Amino acid sequence: MSRTTVRAVGLLTLVVAALLGSAYALGRSVVPEQPRRNTASTASANGPHFADQPPGTDDSPAPVTDASPSPVPDQRDDGEGPYGARIHTGSDRVALTFDDGPDPQYTPQVLDLLRSYGVKATFCVVGENAQNHPELIEAIVAEGHTLCNHSWNHDTTLGKRSPDAIRADLLRTNDAIRAAAPNARIAWFRQPGGEWTYPVVSICTELGLTPLHWSVDPSDWQAPGAAKVTSAVLGDTGPGSIVLMHDAGGDRRGTVEALHRILPELISRYQLEALPTDPT
Repeated sequence: MSRTTVRAVGLLTLVVAALLGSAYALGRSVVPEQPRRNTASTASANGPHFADQPPGTDDSPAPVTDASPSPVPDQRDDGEGPYGARIHTGSDRVALTFDDGPDPQYTPQVLDLLRSYGVKATFCVVGENAQNHPELIEAIVAEGHTLCNHSWNHDTTLGKRSPDAIRADLLRTNDAIRAAAPNARIAWFRQPGGEWTYPVVSICTELGLTPLHWSVDPSDWQAPGAAKVTSAVLGDTGPGSIVLMHDAGGDRRGTVEALHRILPELISRYQLEALPTDPT
């Protein structure tokens, strides 16, 4: 083959290669390459997160958990409170409830005020306080108020303990109450701090106790002063409300002072009642 022929073939090869490269580049510009989708990062950044999505809607791997059972979610579809705890009297009547007693300084003052206005209430009592002040348990029952189990020593983590430990705590508290008032009907249990769990509610049901929550909380346990306690209770209470207050567990002068205004005002609006000793 002559040099002229070789050169011609080489030139032709370069031209063909250039044309093919241009065609490839043109094709990529017309149909751009689609980026690869990172489904895991998209779901975690933009989709519902594990804490706020219903089960079965996340296609990311399930989180690793330990083998211990977890409490069921806080279900409110039935209109009740946490885990089905009672937050309404079931009528237009209003229930005043007092926690953490009995206390030798403040419980008698609360009882005197309730008596002077003809009001019956519900006392959620701590077992060790009932054991130390049985005379106050007797007085509460004698004046027609309802008793509620509030754990042995106000353990806010009680619901996270084993079923046997929860059961023993509630039974010990019931025994202390009945030692002071043998014929007292104990139909309610209020979890300290409102820290409800499935195990504690299950034990309540087993022992015939109805879980009792609240719908009005003036945070009087923080001792904000009588004016704030009064304003919160009168402003938030409506038909069927269960009002949470405290006759023990700290300085309760503000609560006692607030009751001087709260009681006559609520009486003018609603009928006040002690929760029934037979919730059914």
